[in-house]
Amino acid sequence: MPGDRLTDEDRQHIAAGLAEGLGYTEIGRRLGRPGSTIMREVARNGGPDDYRAQRAQEATRQRARRRRQAKPAAPPIGDSSHGRDPQAVQDITQTFATLLEQQGMPRMAARVLACLHVTDSGVLTAADLVQRLRVSPASISQTVALLEQQGLLKRERTPGGRRERYVVDDDLWVRSTLAALQMNETLAEASQRAAQVLGTATPAGARFGDAAEFLLLVNASLGQVMEQWQQDQVAR
Repeated sequence: MPGDRLTDEDRQHIAAGLAEGLGYTEIGRRLGRPGSTIMREVARNGGPDDYRAQRAQEATRQRARRRRQAKPAAPPIGDSSHGRDPQAVQDITQTFATLLEQQGMPRMAARVLACLHVTDSGVLTAADLVQRLRVSPASISQTVALLEQQGLLKRERTPGGRRERYVVDDDLWVRSTLAALQMNETLAEASQRAAQVLGTATPAGARFGDAAEFLLLVNASLGQVMEQWQQDQVAR
């Protein structure tokens, strides 16, 4: 099955397919696997010119053995303020991070954003995140840069200006939605140009035309939602 790990027999088929000169997609189709799975398997085990099924199988066993022997990472620290159950806080943090990850967010970015979200202040320093997530400072730095670029958090100086701290606020999802609106508009404009270049009567041109129409419709709906939200905020 596509979600299962590759077997020795799978690796024999991969080696045979490479010998035939087949591409990753075709090998994956024959095995009922994504082509990306085949590509990663071959890349980590010598590449297409040096892939050997038996050697790849043994390397996989050794990696699995090392993972079993490795000390498991400590779980994130739960917040016990306001009489909260730390385990319950930890569970909801992990659940929220998993949902963000399933939506396509990188795993570390999802963990950082979830960790900030469950704090009442919405503010943590790099040291706080390192302690709570039990990861390296370098991982936090790279992840924060990504989240800031996407408008999902802000960075500011602590009082005294010695350290940075990272902030999520009530406008986070508003900013994220505005960014999505801008991206949709850019994609719609590009799709309209592509439809004109390819010819709106052609299948390719029609495909781009439909994409532009859909994106503009989504933006119109989202624009109404944003307007309603702003009105509700003013009325509070």
